[in-house]
Amino acid sequence: MFYSLSFLFAIGFVVIHLSSKYMKFLSVIPRSRLLSAAGGVSVAYVFVHLLPELNHHDEVLDQVWESNYFYFENRIYLVAMIGLAIFYGLENMVKKSQKANNIDYATRGVFWIHISAFFLYNALIGYLLVDGVFENDTRMLFYFIALAVHFISNDHGLRQTHTEIYDRLGRWLLAASVLVGWILGQSIDVNEAAIAILFSLLAGGVILNVMKEELPGERESTFWAFAAGLSAYTLLLSFA
Repeated sequence: MFYSLSFLFAIGFVVIHLSSKYMKFLSVIPRSRLLSAAGGVSVAYVFVHLLPELNHHDEVLDQVWESNYFYFENRIYLVAMIGLAIFYGLENMVKKSQKANNIDYATRGVFWIHISAFFLYNALIGYLLVDGVFENDTRMLFYFIALAVHFISNDHGLRQTHTEIYDRLGRWLLAASVLVGWILGQSIDVNEAAIAILFSLLAGGVILNVMKEELPGERESTFWAFAAGLSAYTLLLSFA
C-alpha cells in the first residue's frame, strides 16, 4: 500500500508539471489567488515541518557519525545552507545572463544549467517519496500537497525565465525527473545519514525557492489568500 501510494503521488507530480502550462490565470497581475495561497502553504510547510525535521535529522547524524566528522555542532543546518546557496547561485546566474544580454529570458546555456539543477531537485523529491521515512500515509499526503503547490509556483517562475523552451523541453524533463527519483528510491537503499543529508539539501532548496517564487516583490500578492493557505496548512500539519 505504501509503495502504491508513493507511486500515485509521483504520478500526481508529473501531471502537475505537464498541466501547469494550461493554467493561464497564474499569469494575472495582481498575483493569482491560487499562487498566493500556494505561497502560504509552502511557507507553512517550511516553518512547521521542514525546519523541525532538520533538528531530527541532526540527531540522526549524531547517532550515526562519530563527533570527529565535523568540529562544529548543528552540521545538518550547514547542509541545508549549502542547498540554499546553490539555488541562490543559480538564480543569480540567470539574472546576470538576462542583464548581460538585455533580454527578459535566460540564454540557452543557462537554461541547461538551470534545468539540470531542478532535474536533480525534483528527482530528490521523488526519491524521498519512497525513502523519506514518513511516519504514516497522512504525513506522505501532506508532503505531496505542499510540494505539489510548490511545483505550480516553480513552473510559473521557470516558464517566465525560459519562455518557450521550458514548455517544449523543460517541463517534460522535470516531469520525468520525479519518476527517475521514485525509481531510484525503489532500487537503491541508503542509510539514515544519507537520507538526512539529502533531506537537508532539499530543505535548503525549498526555502530559497519558496522565498523567491511565493513571496514576490514585483507582483501584488493577495495577502488574504496567502494567509488562508498558511493557516489551513498549519492546521492540517498540527493534526497529522
